[in-house]
Amino acid sequence: MMVILGHPHIPYEPLYYVESEEEIARTPAGATLWLGPYRETVELAKHCHKNALPYGVMAESLTDALLANALGARYILASEPLASAVQKAAETYLFDAKVLVPVTEESDMEAVAQAGIDGVIFQEAISFPASS
Repeated sequence: MMVILGHPHIPYEPLYYVESEEEIARTPAGATLWLGPYRETVELAKHCHKNALPYGVMAESLTDALLANALGARYILASEPLASAVQKAAETYLFDAKVLVPVTEESDMEAVAQAGIDGVIFQEAISFPASS
């Protein structure tokens, strides 16, 4: 089944954007965290892995995706065409993580499905903290 996060017709649990361990502590129990680009958030990824916290990151290379999977990421986001290479590695190495392509329009889902990628994520799936 294709993963679809953030579509208004499909129920989903939001990903909570965090930038620090303190922000992680303020998220709901069992929340999936959104860390941002892997290379910029590797220390948070290691914290999540150590504490068995579900999280997602953006891979900017196949190496990022391999490392994020090794650190237990639940979701690895990658834009096309990188997502196709990540998906191939995910199938070869039996990733636990799901490979997702960020999309803005419902019509974008078809190309992702035709490419055989695990799923899509709409911006609405990520909950950003309220500005103060």
